[in-house]
Amino acid sequence: MSAPFTLPARAGVGFKPQHWPDIFAGPLPGFFEVHAENYMGDGGPAHRRLERLHADSALSIHGVGLSIGGSAPLDTAHLARLVRLCERHAPESFSEHLAWSTHEGVFLNDLLPLPYTRATLDNVCRHIDQTQETLRRRMLLENPATYVTFANSEMSETEFLAAVVARTGCGLLLDVNNVFVSAQNHGFDPGEYLGDFPMHAVGELHLAGHATTPDADGGALLIDAHDRPVDDRVWALYRDVIARIGARPTLIEWDNDVPDWATLRAEAERADAILTRERADA
Repeated sequence: MSAPFTLPARAGVGFKPQHWPDIFAGPLPGFFEVHAENYMGDGGPAHRRLERLHADSALSIHGVGLSIGGSAPLDTAHLARLVRLCERHAPESFSEHLAWSTHEGVFLNDLLPLPYTRATLDNVCRHIDQTQETLRRRMLLENPATYVTFANSEMSETEFLAAVVARTGCGLLLDVNNVFVSAQNHGFDPGEYLGDFPMHAVGELHLAGHATTPDADGGALLIDAHDRPVDDRVWALYRDVIARIGARPTLIEWDNDVPDWATLRAEAERADAILTRERADA
């Protein structure tokens, strides 16, 4: 399998077609990331734009529909489409979510949480092994943003992720905003969580904005909304992570209420400044 850690240790952005007219007017970000499911057709302008972007920047393909944590077998037709996509564009990285999104043949259009049990671990590892063997590349697995916990969990999320890495050899995509969202929703310390995270396996980081909505008891529930700038508290956690593990490829996720190119590029430049300082201090 190919190594997943070939993205440059710079800031990247998610590619949005509305930004196309402006992207090449100045320096390009370190890499572009796209959702795999948006590029599973066989041809057309979307693939030509992706080829043009990849000619000048690295490419990360991020899956949202494989349902790694689903109880049913992986959809082999979906896997076959992923193979064609990765063979066509040869991305520097492929990643997916620690979540499930299908049930009895129905796609639920959401990333749903899992209990951290030994049975779940066996299932997730089996699906990661199948994915890596089919794609013939190592993948990155992203930690989730969660809104519920399970009474039957037998281990913490960080213990679960460490066990997945040890058994499958996959890497991890550390979403710092997801850590903050989950910590606020469940009342744990995000710094302690990051202290237990298997950082040696991190091949990419994600940063995003989150929204706040009232929960059933009138408290504040954080939502991983990807619809605004990164919160200052998330930037602080990110700086701590980079100081600990060194510069890593970092994506700015902004998928809803997408701003103009200059605003998105400015968020990436903020991450790049942190990465540059880390390299200078190393």
